[in-house]
Amino acid sequence: MSTQSLIPSSLSRRAFLRRSAMATAAVAAGPTLLSACGSSPAAGGGGGEGAMTFLSLLPLETLSMSPELLAVAGGHFAKHGVEVELQAVKGSPQAMQTLLSGVGPVSRIGQIDVMTAVAESKQPIVNIGTLSRGSSLRIVYSKNDPLEKPEDFVGKTIGVPSEGGTSSKVVSLVLANAGLDPAKTQQQVTGLTPGTFTLVQQGRIAGYAVSIDTANIVQSQHDDAGVFDPGTVVKADTQVYVSTREVMKNNPEALKGFMAGIHDALAAYVADENFDKTLATLREKYSFATLDDDTIARKSLGEMREIWTGGDPDQPLLVTDESAWLAGYEELTKAGIAKPGGDATSWFDNSMLPESQA
Repeated sequence: MSTQSLIPSSLSRRAFLRRSAMATAAVAAGPTLLSACGSSPAAGGGGGEGAMTFLSLLPLETLSMSPELLAVAGGHFAKHGVEVELQAVKGSPQAMQTLLSGVGPVSRIGQIDVMTAVAESKQPIVNIGTLSRGSSLRIVYSKNDPLEKPEDFVGKTIGVPSEGGTSSKVVSLVLANAGLDPAKTQQQVTGLTPGTFTLVQQGRIAGYAVSIDTANIVQSQHDDAGVFDPGTVVKADTQVYVSTREVMKNNPEALKGFMAGIHDALAAYVADENFDKTLATLREKYSFATLDDDTIARKSLGEMREIWTGGDPDQPLLVTDESAWLAGYEELTKAGIAKPGGDATSWFDNSMLPESQA
């Protein structure tokens, strides 16, 4: 499979927190930094005082970042005594590298990337909470040349945001799960924006991978736009929060505070049926295209909420289900994407979640 570019590449607890605060200088990646002011831990809160950096493989101006954005804007991190700085990095490979360097203590990446990295090179990365229980990725295509099933991808060129990242692996897995050779589908690095759809209309690519909110805005702008959900074919394309074993051992309070803040933000989305309150809170602090468009924002958050809850809002948020986790690993090993023989049960740990959820 060739990957060609269509666009240019654009401790002690105190020591731990100090290293986290240095992430901005150490990561030559992020276009924007977003931060929340922390406070002393609330009574019964699971966090600790101090600053920490969240490494985002996604651009910050997307509703795919809505759990973290609301945890900042709604004061959910501060409630649990952590001051969180959101730092964008260039895709999942750099997110993992930066995490392992000790610069940032927590990130959110795909289950696929966790399992391939740990199975192959025994990286000390641990899933500390599962955000999505389905795919948060969408493949946008033109109805004039539809991508409605895996067979439609054969012989086509699909745009992905980075070489070797989650999106690239998901495209390969869509084909492999259908018994098709992933090498028969070319991948090219493209942008993530709605404007990239012009490459589809020009026939330069058959489709490209985007977030849910970007897919919705493309469809609102182009009558000929269609969307393929990889989750209809792929089991392992979930998103998980990850840290390292060192951080979990030496600074569990910080991670617990972070995860408690994320849990409270998700619970707020679940409780807010029409998203009136949560959207108002987000818009007080942030402004970007899909957030500012009321129709797109509500539709996107509704789809994301369905994925966060697995369609059942009564199920505990963020808890990693062992059977689903292992099924994802089996899928990846069968497709030849992850090395077999690993102990996948040791690659996740629910103990950093709020006690009522773990």
